[in-house]
Amino acid sequence: MSAFSAFDQAMMQRALALAEKGLYTATPNPRVGCVLVKGEKVVGEGWHEKVGGPHAEARALVQASAGAKGATAYITLEPCNHYGKTPPCAEAVIKAGLLRVVAAMRDPNPQSKKGGDAISAAGIAFESGLMEEEARELNIGFVSRMTRGRPWVRMKIAASLDGRTALANGKSQWITGAEARKDGHRWRARACAIATGAGTVRADDPRLTVRDVETPRQPLRVVIDSHVETPPQARVLQGEKALVFAAVSGKNLPNAEIVVLPDAGGKVDLKKMLEELARRGVNELHVEGGFKLNGSLVRAGCVDEFLIYLNPSLLGDSAQGMVNLQEMTGLDQRIALKLRSVDRIGDDLRLVARLA
Repeated sequence: MSAFSAFDQAMMQRALALAEKGLYTATPNPRVGCVLVKGEKVVGEGWHEKVGGPHAEARALVQASAGAKGATAYITLEPCNHYGKTPPCAEAVIKAGLLRVVAAMRDPNPQSKKGGDAISAAGIAFESGLMEEEARELNIGFVSRMTRGRPWVRMKIAASLDGRTALANGKSQWITGAEARKDGHRWRARACAIATGAGTVRADDPRLTVRDVETPRQPLRVVIDSHVETPPQARVLQGEKALVFAAVSGKNLPNAEIVVLPDAGGKVDLKKMLEELARRGVNELHVEGGFKLNGSLVRAGCVDEFLIYLNPSLLGDSAQGMVNLQEMTGLDQRIALKLRSVDRIGDDLRLVARLA
């Protein structure tokens, strides 16, 4: 791999900014941006907006037209090399007569058939690895689904400074301020699905929709409800059909698809649930549950990232905690996390952390 120049980095940064335009819309496809440059002049740009629409490379090539010949393409993901809803991008790149292709990362999709190799075989210089970490973060859910067969699971928790998420009676609206709640809706909007438990549905009657930010589509709404105890009049069952995961069969709910996936203990098999969501094209799963569901997901190894909002207030020991875990006898049993960011959102703190 050659050493990338400052100009290469600037162009890939531009491609990443284009890819981010698909943050709320590209699912279940990856978010991809492309910049075509000839003689240090941008001749075409494109980004992937939605399934069935043109890929980033195709849009950039159309914009560049004849100017694409002899150009360099900066693409946030290796061009695909298979027929899906659109023709292979690698084929289009080759036909356009590009001189060089720089990809931030290789495509983890096993169907992609190594577009970079096809490009190299056609005599076009192909390089990858420029700003790979940034590109991977942008498509962390897509990478997870392609490589692990499960979505990237992000658990959102709103808590007081003493780590309490709800009163003893289950009431939790609202612990954090309006700005933090709006920020939480941005994270909802980028997810493919939003999940909660039946207990939270009964206590708070959430809608599980994106409301505080503009979005062209609503994520799939998911309820984890072992015994199908969601009230038929619950708001989560209004509007588009919800997906309910249960452990018992023979029950129905209005405007809901019930998928029965029991585990040995009579609860929902959470790992199989993630596999089923991946099968349905879910890249990122955003969880907003109570401390019992949170604990079940953590104990099952089903959480990748924590999105925690801390409000400068105290609720006391009688209130519910963040995560219901088994009793620990030593600090060496604790679940270690690594902070990725700490930001102030209004009067609250937002922490993003992953398993260490």
